[in-house]
Amino acid sequence: MSLPQRLRPADGEPDGALVLFHGRGADEHDLFPLLDELDPDRRLLGATARGPLSLPPGGAHWYVVRRIGFPDPESFHATCALVGGWLDDLLAEHGIPPERAILGGFSQGAVMTYALGLGKDRPRPAGLLALSGFIPQVEGFELQEATGLPVAIGHGTYDPVIGVEFGRDARAVLTRAGADVTFRESPMAHAIDPAFLGELRGWVNARAGTTARSGPTAPGRAARSRRPA
Repeated sequence: MSLPQRLRPADGEPDGALVLFHGRGADEHDLFPLLDELDPDRRLLGATARGPLSLPPGGAHWYVVRRIGFPDPESFHATCALVGGWLDDLLAEHGIPPERAILGGFSQGAVMTYALGLGKDRPRPAGLLALSGFIPQVEGFELQEATGLPVAIGHGTYDPVIGVEFGRDARAVLTRAGADVTFRESPMAHAIDPAFLGELRGWVNARAGTTARSGPTAPGRAARSRRPA
Protein backbone atom coordinates (compact mmCIF):
# COMPACT_ATOMS: atom_id res chain seq x y z
CA MET A 1 0.00 0.00 0.00
CA SER A 2 1.29 3.48 -0.77
CA LEU A 3 0.92 7.00 0.59
CA PRO A 4 2.83 10.16 -0.30
CA GLN A 5 5.83 10.04 2.00
CA ARG A 6 9.23 11.46 2.84
CA LEU A 7 12.10 9.31 4.05
CA ARG A 8 15.20 10.35 5.96
CA PRO A 9 17.83 7.63 5.76
CA ALA A 10 19.76 6.44 8.77
CA ASP A 11 23.49 7.04 9.01
CA GLY A 12 24.42 3.46 8.19
CA GLU A 13 22.37 0.38 8.99
CA PRO A 14 19.26 1.58 10.86
CA ASP A 15 18.76 0.50 14.46
CA GLY A 16 15.02 0.91 13.93
CA ALA A 17 12.54 3.45 12.58
CA LEU A 18 10.96 6.72 13.69
CA VAL A 19 7.64 7.38 11.94
CA LEU A 20 5.78 10.66 12.50
CA PHE A 21 2.18 11.55 11.58
CA HIS A 22 1.12 15.15 10.97
CA GLY A 23 -1.87 17.04 12.33
CA ARG A 24 -5.08 17.93 10.56
CA GLY A 25 -4.64 20.10 7.49
CA ALA A 26 -0.88 19.58 7.21
CA ASP A 27 1.14 17.07 5.16
CA GLU A 28 4.23 14.88 5.15
CA HIS A 29 6.53 17.92 5.18
CA ASP A 30 5.19 19.40 8.43
CA LEU A 31 6.91 17.18 10.99
CA PHE A 32 9.80 16.10 8.78
CA PRO A 33 12.27 18.48 10.53
CA LEU A 34 11.46 16.79 13.84
CA LEU A 35 13.12 13.59 12.64
CA ASP A 36 16.53 15.22 13.04
CA GLU A 37 15.39 17.04 16.19
CA LEU A 38 14.48 13.74 17.85
CA ASP A 39 17.17 11.55 16.27
CA PRO A 40 20.15 13.84 15.57
CA ASP A 41 22.59 10.93 15.26
CA ARG A 42 20.39 9.35 12.59
CA ARG A 43 20.36 5.94 14.20
CA LEU A 44 16.88 5.37 12.83
CA LEU A 45 15.19 5.37 9.46
CA GLY A 46 12.92 8.42 9.56
CA ALA A 47 9.59 8.58 7.75
CA THR A 48 6.57 10.85 7.43
CA ALA A 49 3.41 10.25 5.42
CA ARG A 50 0.50 12.30 4.14
CA GLY A 51 -3.01 11.65 5.39
CA PRO A 52 -5.21 10.07 2.69
CA LEU A 53 -8.18 12.47 2.93
CA SER A 54 -8.57 15.92 1.37
CA LEU A 55 -11.27 17.79 3.29
CA PRO A 56 -12.27 21.38 4.07
CA PRO A 57 -10.71 23.72 5.03
CA GLY A 58 -7.77 22.19 3.12
CA GLY A 59 -4.68 20.09 3.55
CA ALA A 60 -4.51 16.40 4.37
CA HIS A 61 -6.54 14.63 7.04
CA TRP A 62 -6.50 11.18 8.62
CA TYR A 63 -10.23 10.92 9.42
CA VAL A 64 -13.43 12.96 9.40
CA VAL A 65 -14.00 15.07 12.52
CA ARG A 66 -17.48 14.91 13.99
CA ARG A 67 -16.72 15.29 17.68
CA ILE A 68 -13.42 15.70 19.51
CA GLY A 69 -12.34 12.37 20.97
CA PHE A 70 -14.70 10.34 18.77
CA PRO A 71 -13.46 10.05 15.16
CA ASP A 72 -15.92 9.20 12.41
CA PRO A 73 -15.87 5.36 12.42
CA GLU A 74 -15.99 4.79 8.65
CA SER A 75 -13.10 7.10 7.75
CA PHE A 76 -11.12 6.12 10.87
CA HIS A 77 -11.21 2.37 10.21
CA ALA A 78 -10.49 2.82 6.50
CA THR A 79 -7.49 5.01 7.24
CA CYS A 80 -6.18 2.65 9.91
CA ALA A 81 -6.24 -0.21 7.41
CA LEU A 82 -4.57 1.88 4.71
CA VAL A 83 -1.90 3.43 6.91
CA GLY A 84 -1.27 0.18 8.75
CA GLY A 85 -0.55 -1.49 5.43
CA TRP A 86 1.74 1.37 4.38
CA LEU A 87 3.65 1.15 7.67
CA ASP A 88 4.01 -2.63 7.50
CA ASP A 89 5.29 -2.42 3.92
CA LEU A 90 7.73 0.37 4.78
CA LEU A 91 9.28 -1.56 7.66
CA ALA A 92 9.43 -4.81 5.68
CA GLU A 93 11.08 -3.06 2.72
CA HIS A 94 13.86 -1.78 4.98
CA GLY A 95 14.19 -4.97 7.03
CA ILE A 96 13.07 -3.33 10.28
CA PRO A 97 10.99 -5.43 12.69
CA PRO A 98 7.81 -3.65 13.87
CA GLU A 99 8.99 -3.90 17.48
CA ARG A 100 11.91 -1.60 16.58
CA ALA A 101 9.67 1.19 15.29
CA ILE A 102 8.84 4.29 17.32
CA LEU A 103 5.56 5.90 16.23
CA GLY A 104 4.73 9.52 16.93
CA GLY A 105 2.44 12.34 15.93
CA PHE A 106 0.82 15.68 16.65
CA SER A 107 -2.94 16.28 17.06
CA GLN A 108 -4.70 13.99 14.53
CA GLY A 109 -1.31 12.37 14.05
CA ALA A 110 -1.17 11.55 17.75
CA VAL A 111 -4.56 9.86 17.40
CA MET A 112 -3.16 7.78 14.55
CA THR A 113 -0.12 6.97 16.69
CA TYR A 114 -2.37 5.54 19.38
CA ALA A 115 -4.48 3.69 16.80
CA LEU A 116 -1.53 2.05 15.03
CA GLY A 117 0.46 1.42 18.20
CA LEU A 118 -2.30 0.25 20.53
CA GLY A 119 -4.86 -1.29 18.18
CA LYS A 120 -5.64 -4.88 19.11
CA ASP A 121 -4.56 -6.35 15.77
CA ARG A 122 -1.44 -4.21 15.34
CA PRO A 123 2.18 -5.24 16.07
CA ARG A 124 3.65 -3.88 19.27
CA PRO A 125 6.06 -0.96 18.59
CA ALA A 126 9.19 0.12 20.47
CA GLY A 127 7.39 3.18 21.80
CA LEU A 128 4.74 5.83 21.17
CA LEU A 129 5.10 9.61 21.18
CA ALA A 130 1.73 11.42 21.33
CA LEU A 131 1.63 15.23 21.26
CA SER A 132 -1.67 17.07 21.79
CA GLY A 133 -3.89 14.12 20.95
CA PHE A 134 -6.26 11.56 22.47
CA ILE A 135 -6.90 7.83 22.54
CA PRO A 136 -9.72 7.39 20.00
CA GLN A 137 -13.13 6.26 21.12
CA VAL A 138 -14.53 4.41 18.11
CA GLU A 139 -16.87 1.44 17.86
CA GLY A 140 -14.86 -1.60 16.79
CA PHE A 141 -11.52 -0.21 17.99
CA GLU A 142 -10.00 -2.11 20.91
CA LEU A 143 -6.74 -1.54 22.77
CA GLN A 144 -4.15 -4.27 22.99
CA GLU A 145 -2.24 -5.17 26.15
CA ALA A 146 0.28 -2.40 26.95
CA THR A 147 2.34 -3.61 29.91
CA GLY A 148 5.80 -2.07 29.76
CA LEU A 149 5.17 -0.16 26.51
CA PRO A 150 7.03 3.19 26.58
CA VAL A 151 4.64 6.08 25.84
CA ALA A 152 5.57 9.78 25.91
CA ILE A 153 2.64 12.21 26.07
CA GLY A 154 2.90 15.99 25.73
CA HIS A 155 -0.01 18.43 25.94
CA GLY A 156 -0.59 22.16 26.31
CA THR A 157 -2.41 23.14 29.48
CA TYR A 158 -4.29 25.85 27.56
CA ASP A 159 -5.01 23.84 24.41
CA PRO A 160 -8.31 25.19 22.95
CA VAL A 161 -8.51 22.54 20.22
CA ILE A 162 -7.96 19.27 22.09
CA GLY A 163 -8.31 20.07 25.78
CA VAL A 164 -5.58 18.98 28.16
CA GLU A 165 -8.06 16.62 29.83
CA PHE A 166 -7.65 14.31 26.81
CA GLY A 167 -3.92 14.05 27.46
CA ARG A 168 -4.54 13.46 31.16
CA ASP A 169 -7.12 10.78 30.35
CA ALA A 170 -4.65 9.03 28.03
CA ARG A 171 -2.06 9.05 30.80
CA ALA A 172 -4.57 7.51 33.23
CA VAL A 173 -5.74 4.82 30.79
CA LEU A 174 -2.22 3.79 29.83
CA THR A 175 -0.88 3.90 33.37
CA ARG A 176 -3.68 1.56 34.45
CA ALA A 177 -2.78 -0.68 31.51
CA GLY A 178 0.80 -0.95 32.76
CA ALA A 179 2.50 1.23 30.13
CA ASP A 180 5.69 3.12 31.00
CA VAL A 181 4.24 6.63 30.65
CA THR A 182 6.16 9.89 30.46
CA PHE A 183 3.74 12.84 30.71
CA ARG A 184 4.45 16.55 30.33
CA GLU A 185 2.08 19.51 30.41
CA SER A 186 3.33 22.78 28.99
CA PRO A 187 1.85 26.27 29.56
CA MET A 188 0.82 26.72 25.94
CA ALA A 189 -2.01 26.18 23.45
CA HIS A 190 -2.27 23.62 20.62
CA ALA A 191 1.40 23.34 19.79
CA ILE A 192 4.60 21.35 20.31
CA ASP A 193 6.77 22.46 23.20
CA PRO A 194 10.42 22.85 22.06
CA ALA A 195 11.57 22.21 25.63
CA PHE A 196 9.83 18.83 25.64
CA LEU A 197 11.45 17.99 22.31
CA GLY A 198 14.82 18.33 24.02
CA GLU A 199 13.77 15.81 26.63
CA LEU A 200 12.38 13.50 23.97
CA ARG A 201 15.74 13.25 22.21
CA GLY A 202 17.02 11.20 25.10
CA TRP A 203 13.75 9.26 25.25
CA VAL A 204 14.02 8.30 21.57
CA ASN A 205 17.73 7.49 21.83
CA ALA A 206 17.09 5.17 24.77
CA ARG A 207 14.57 3.22 22.70
CA ALA A 208 16.36 3.23 19.35
CA GLY A 209 16.99 -0.35 18.37
CA THR A 210 15.31 -1.74 21.48
CA THR A 211 12.24 -3.91 21.81
CA ALA A 212 9.46 -2.81 24.15
CA ARG A 213 8.94 -5.28 26.99
CA SER A 214 5.91 -7.50 26.68
CA GLY A 215 3.91 -8.09 29.86
CA PRO A 216 1.60 -11.16 31.87
CA THR A 217 7.33 21.42 11.83
CA ALA A 218 8.86 22.03 13.27
CA PRO A 219 7.27 23.32 16.48
CA GLY A 220 6.29 26.63 14.86
CA ARG A 221 4.47 24.98 11.97
CA ALA A 222 2.65 22.54 14.19
CA ALA A 223 1.62 25.42 16.43
CA ARG A 224 -0.47 26.81 13.56
CA SER A 225 -2.65 23.68 13.34
CA ARG A 226 -5.46 24.97 15.53
CA ARG A 227 -8.20 22.88 14.00
CA PRO A 228 -10.28 20.20 15.72
CA ALA A 229 -8.74 16.75 15.54
